[in-house]
Amino acid sequence: MNKVKALICLLIPLLLIYGFNTKFGQLPPLLKFLNPFSGFWQNAEPLKVTRSNAVVLKGTKETVDITFDDRMIPHIFAKNDDDLYFAQGYVTAMHRLWQMDFQTRFAAGRLSEVVGIQAIELDRYQRRIGMVYGAEKSLEGMMENPKSKAMILAYTAGINAYIHSLSNANLPVEYKILDFKPEDWTPLKCAILLKQMSAVLAMGSDEFNMSNILKKFGPEVTNNLFPDYPFREDPIIPKDTRWDFTPLRVPAVPQGFNQLSTGTIETKQKVDGIGSNNWALSGEKTASGYPILANDPHLNLTLPSIWYQIQLHAPGINAYGVSLPGAPGITIGFNESIAWGVTNVAADVLDYYQIKFKDNSHQRYWYNNKWNNTSQRLETIKIRGKKTVTDTVTYTHHGPVVYFQKPKNLDLAKNIPVGHALRWIAHDKSNELLTFYHLNRGKNYNDYRKALTYYTAPAQNFAFASVDNDIAITPTGKFPLKWKNQGKFILDGTDPKSDWQGWIPAEQNPTVKNPPRNFVSSANQSSTDPSYPYYINWEFSSYERGKRINDLLSKMDKVTADSMKVMQRDAYSLFAENLLPGILPKIEFSQLNATQREALILVNKWNKYYNADEIAASIFELWSKRLFFNIWDDEFTIANVPMRYPSRDRTIELILNEPNAPWFDNVKTSKKESLKDLVNESFKYTCDSLEKKYGSIGKGWEWANVKATHVPHLARIPGFGTKTIYNGGSKSTINALSETNGPSWRMVVELGKTPKGYGVYPGGQSGNPGSPFYNDMTATWAEGELYDLYLMKTANDASAKIISNLKITNK
Repeated sequence: MNKVKALICLLIPLLLIYGFNTKFGQLPPLLKFLNPFSGFWQNAEPLKVTRSNAVVLKGTKETVDITFDDRMIPHIFAKNDDDLYFAQGYVTAMHRLWQMDFQTRFAAGRLSEVVGIQAIELDRYQRRIGMVYGAEKSLEGMMENPKSKAMILAYTAGINAYIHSLSNANLPVEYKILDFKPEDWTPLKCAILLKQMSAVLAMGSDEFNMSNILKKFGPEVTNNLFPDYPFREDPIIPKDTRWDFTPLRVPAVPQGFNQLSTGTIETKQKVDGIGSNNWALSGEKTASGYPILANDPHLNLTLPSIWYQIQLHAPGINAYGVSLPGAPGITIGFNESIAWGVTNVAADVLDYYQIKFKDNSHQRYWYNNKWNNTSQRLETIKIRGKKTVTDTVTYTHHGPVVYFQKPKNLDLAKNIPVGHALRWIAHDKSNELLTFYHLNRGKNYNDYRKALTYYTAPAQNFAFASVDNDIAITPTGKFPLKWKNQGKFILDGTDPKSDWQGWIPAEQNPTVKNPPRNFVSSANQSSTDPSYPYYINWEFSSYERGKRINDLLSKMDKVTADSMKVMQRDAYSLFAENLLPGILPKIEFSQLNATQREALILVNKWNKYYNADEIAASIFELWSKRLFFNIWDDEFTIANVPMRYPSRDRTIELILNEPNAPWFDNVKTSKKESLKDLVNESFKYTCDSLEKKYGSIGKGWEWANVKATHVPHLARIPGFGTKTIYNGGSKSTINALSETNGPSWRMVVELGKTPKGYGVYPGGQSGNPGSPFYNDMTATWAEGELYDLYLMKTANDASAKIISNLKITNK
């Protein structure tokens, strides 16, 4: 550990006194933490890496060679699958054990074991939404298949081999800060980790907000402001694609169906900004004549990184990419024949049902014209320093009734309606590991299509490219067969017609192969145009990123990997292009003060790029947010009746095409406001706010400083995150960056006789803040550059910059 890190670590116990006393009620044992023989000092890692090492592990069948390149990325060379996944588990734990432990404890509702009573409501929430229940179901699916069973057991054994090699002295530093020790890994933990990804990408829901809106404004206004298809769209599957199948009969909306829930439902709306980009170009558009694939999944940024880079080499497999620490295989990556990348679909696979209980015992509920028995699941929650708590969760056939009475101080609980049952695809048996098992070994388009048949959740747009010059994209997952808009509002839990009516056949999921435009792409926008015969969801992410990607790719020719790297950091805003013509002419220049006039001049000259040094980008971003607030807040913010605003797309349509719409009047004032009034107020408010916070127009107003992107530690431990990163991008641009959300992995792959991969993520391979490989890639990531990815053919491949070797033997 360098001296700066050591000094930071010395300050941590002092900084944690406040944090632990106020948040968790626990204080780390300072004497143990500072002990020179077993405390945090032992977590120092030298800058010079040991050249070679060997370890004897009884869990392997044959010798495994692991080569570490100059960024400490392991390249595993095994002679069989069991040893391959054993070694993957071992090296992942070697670099990321605490991260794996913390993430699965969080997901499983087990933080109280570590931090005490202050985490009890969070633990209850995780148990009550059925995270462990869903993981148990998924594990059943994994263990039923011989390949995935062997995969997960070997990976688990590798993790435990590393855990058992640890002494107190070389435990990861976070264990010393929080004063606990790792326990044995289990296959269930792998399943829990995958459930956590489903929760991150598909747990948001707007049906509670929408039910309140429907109740207040009625169906005509609701349909007008929240249409089933956006005003502007460029769908993932190109418009007018023919569907080469005979669809199943789609159930009709039940006659007289009541979509209104009784009583007020408290919630919050979905978080904007969790998205991703991917695209693949045919050889017809590339300089090499072979396809190129690019992917950058946008997630909450953390140190250690969400992803872990790795190469897996054994008979039948030679793949490179990123894995999820805690799950075997490669999630996003490439091999010698194919490349693949994913973005979130945002399919409607989570619904709440209003349940009619017979009495307050909640033992029976009315469904299908009779009283049915509920079941109870006992959740045992251990609490550090306190007695164990047993929480009883009531289940109907839909799923768990998350709350009968919600906790007061847990933000996560705000999106849970009281007395309603949760139907969530993540509770179903599944086996996503098989998808990645087959993709990692895939050779062609048919292998890609076969791999996708095993995939359930969270639904992803799988982009694909092969050395055979095939490209494709498929919104993939197990999609419920629903009537149109089923789940847009709270559903009636007494009527079987409200249940999911089956499943869309996997082969009928929307897909396109080798389209005439010679590229495929996705950016979380609508999966299809309205001609697709099934309902997937009524609302997706705004169209701007997807449209910008398609516009750029349409014009490109003789494309190289460098072209794709530049495109991934593109910061042009179609949002600004669409909105500014409707609001700039409405500014009354004579009514502005000197600062406001200078700001307006900057916005008028702006090229609509969210570059790091752009002052106009900061002004526009805050101006548009304030304007949207002015338009909607008076009608859509009512105490104890949570609702949401209409979409950005619908709001822009209103501004451009309905300038006299009644929504521009503030119903809370006696004056009748116009759009012009709101535009001027919001512009002045923005300038005044920026001036108050950052002083006169200057460097403080630059977009990078206002956006303040940084990468915090996973557990928000002081000193273990990054400082503010000076870079551009915004949620509405291809380079989708906000304060702590953005491209968690950027990858570009040029296929050919010898594939060439490039990639980077913010952070580093090691989870140890005292390691030189903890945060060594962040600067490169911030600049939008990518490293070479070494797809080595042997453990001594001269093409890679090898700095260390590890040999695993069983004797």
